[in-house]
Amino acid sequence: MDTFSLVLIAFALSMDSFAVSVANGLTIKKLNLKKILIIASALAFFQALMPLLGWLLGIGVNDYIKEFDHWIAFVLLSFIGGKMIYEGLTKNENEKETELKILTLFSQSIATSIDALAVGISFACLNLSIATPVAIIGIVTFGVSLMGLYLGKFFGKKLGKSVEVIGGIVLIGIGLKILVEHLFFS
Repeated sequence: MDTFSLVLIAFALSMDSFAVSVANGLTIKKLNLKKILIIASALAFFQALMPLLGWLLGIGVNDYIKEFDHWIAFVLLSFIGGKMIYEGLTKNENEKETELKILTLFSQSIATSIDALAVGISFACLNLSIATPVAIIGIVTFGVSLMGLYLGKFFGKKLGKSVEVIGGIVLIGIGLKILVEHLFFS
């Protein structure tokens, strides 16, 4: 597979990470460079790790994973999004110092990278080497996540109190998109 195709695959896989990054940028009040780098690195790490794991699992597991990967992503993102909406509606502006907890970041990273597991299995089916795709997917996701975080941070300052509700709606929307795509279009 040529590099251009791998970059396109990486961009396609990173779109969920982009949307989650925008939501995080909207909702985390004190989003500094260190937090931005941690979030983008976590999303990129899992986005790169999943194809490697998929590739290692190989052909035999592909059908099993396809049966429930969309449900896992949907449940995780909907839970996190619902929690954000609840907190956004119940807190007043002075209380809101939304921080991204490690478990939430881990859940977001897993939920946005499950599709990459299946891509890794397809790489194994095509007898492709995995090192280059993993590197490209990780680098692209890192860059896309950085852009999403900065966009969310910029618009978060403009939107004020409603950002947590908007971020929650975005996460639920991503989960719903993943579910609908897998149930009706795959």
